[in-house]
Amino acid sequence: DKLAAEGVKFTQAYANGPECTPSRTAILTGRHPQRPGGLECPLGTGNVGRYDDAIRLREQNDLGLPPRMAVLAPGLKQAGYRTALIGKWHLGYEPKFNPLDQGFDRFFGILGGNVDYYRHIELSDLPVFMDGRSPVTREGYMTDMFRDEAVKFVRQQDSQKPFFLFLSFTAPHFPFQPPGTPDEPMPTAEAWTKGTRANYVKMIENMDAATGAVMAALKDTGADENTLVVFASDHGAMAPGSNAPWRDFKETLFEGGIRTPVLARWPTKLKAGTTDDRPWMLMDLTASFLKLAGTTAPDGRPLDCHPVLVDVIEGHETPPRDLFWRARRGERTWRAVRSGNLKWIAKEDSGSPAEEWLFDLATDPTETTDVKTTRSDEVSR
Repeated sequence: DKLAAEGVKFTQAYANGPECTPSRTAILTGRHPQRPGGLECPLGTGNVGRYDDAIRLREQNDLGLPPRMAVLAPGLKQAGYRTALIGKWHLGYEPKFNPLDQGFDRFFGILGGNVDYYRHIELSDLPVFMDGRSPVTREGYMTDMFRDEAVKFVRQQDSQKPFFLFLSFTAPHFPFQPPGTPDEPMPTAEAWTKGTRANYVKMIENMDAATGAVMAALKDTGADENTLVVFASDHGAMAPGSNAPWRDFKETLFEGGIRTPVLARWPTKLKAGTTDDRPWMLMDLTASFLKLAGTTAPDGRPLDCHPVLVDVIEGHETPPRDLFWRARRGERTWRAVRSGNLKWIAKEDSGSPAEEWLFDLATDPTETTDVKTTRSDEVSR
């Protein structure tokens, strides 16, 4: 609420996928998450590929984000920024995919998608909690550990040198373990994804407080006024969370799966307490950050995104464009397009009839009325 009051609240921002790995790929590459291959859905626990292309790459020990395709951190680094990734990675277990080879000077966090918040292990035998390139063993609640590392990084920065911090909390991802319960046993595989609404809320409150601690560190170091802070989620919530009023949850391309809360705060550049309803995607952060830093993608190739935050700062309209999604897992494939206020969605799954929807988000933002039969020309387009 404080970030929204002091910055801009975006009401029609979208993740590039309905799960974490594709969205993170898009942010770090500035391109659609299909380009690297194998990253259209999260890497399975223990470094498992979950659809044909991912399985093929895993068999070759190539399932992850190739460092040559990362442009955000390398681009900022070439512009003189000190860079850090603290928290969740989930873009490759293999050592060759380590964030330190993707433009980050500092990495402290987990390689996989979800770990026990107290024991810092996942349901596999692989070491996943890392400090740089080395597995690390520390005591503490994981959200608090990421908070402390982020605060330390902020306080260590030279006021004359810019920095980029990608703070990637896992909360409120399962396992749904609230703070203050270190003696509770590790969840079984059957209970790993199950949790209560009360614990979910406690995890969010703890993350909220951790965010406040980082903001306080920025203020204490004098970096507050000249630091752009963006708060976002890489997909919609899963139960026991809620995406109301948006339809459905994570793993789908309905609004509940991909519409994401985004807040941006920069006291010297962004007008406080404003709301912005232009449609855009998380990969647009890449173009925005690079342009604001006065640099470009180091590989010299065009990006798939647009510097939306620059438009907001400079008071420009963002050119209209169609937004595209594809999400694969196993034999299931989702596809979606948003063109203006119309949104088309299709789902194909082995053994089930193909499904298709068309919604007018201008009059039906909660996607309750399928208009494909009355607007067949738009479905064809």
